Amino acid sequence: MPIDSDLRPLRARLASFLLCMLVAAATSACVTTSGAVNERPPAGPWLMPSPNLRQQIEEEAKRLPWSHGIERVDSIRWFAKVGEPAYPTLLEMALDPRQDVAGAALAALGATRDSRLVEHLRALPQPRGSGSADLQLERARTLLRLGDWQSVPVLIDGLRDERMMTRALCMQALSEATHERFDFDPQAHELAREVSVQRWESWWRERSTDPLLSAKR
Repeated sequence: MPIDSDLRPLRARLASFLLCMLVAAATSACVTTSGAVNERPPAGPWLMPSPNLRQQIEEEAKRLPWSHGIERVDSIRWFAKVGEPAYPTLLEMALDPRQDVAGAALAALGATRDSRLVEHLRALPQPRGSGSADLQLERARTLLRLGDWQSVPVLIDGLRDERMMTRALCMQALSEATHERFDFDPQAHELAREVSVQRWESWWRERSTDPLLSAKR
């Protein structure tokens, strides 16, 4: 029916938004564990996985690109809980040309809350090509969750995105890190949102002069 056809795009956007919010909520509860690992690799800063765990990491990395919905969320949570032994695999996956795979790897890294990852994420090449803007926002969200406040301006810019889902995810990351909202509602009218965004920008101008935040560590 014509009415049903008109609703299909809205339903698709809503389903995508709910999945992204579920991923964000799930990863926010993740913690890093590595009790089963007690060796370091001959090169590199990360703990080496046991042979059994290494096989599990490799198998999960192969499955993740073909996962969807709750399966994808579970995969992100699994990697986040494995933590340090999975970092090399996740950092490599963060460069995957498939945007959704790279984004999932970034989400898992962010969920570990391990600030040692900041330096390694900063060293990764910036996303290029189609969809790079979304991946840059995902990287900014990840860096902020890891304690890198230099990504704040990127996320404030994201509050102006034309897509409500993107605005909501940027707002979630900013609020989680700063405990501020400045009355920003991702569903509000554009003019009302702009007033809040300008408050965010003013707040950041004041905070960015703080040497503890502005120093590139």
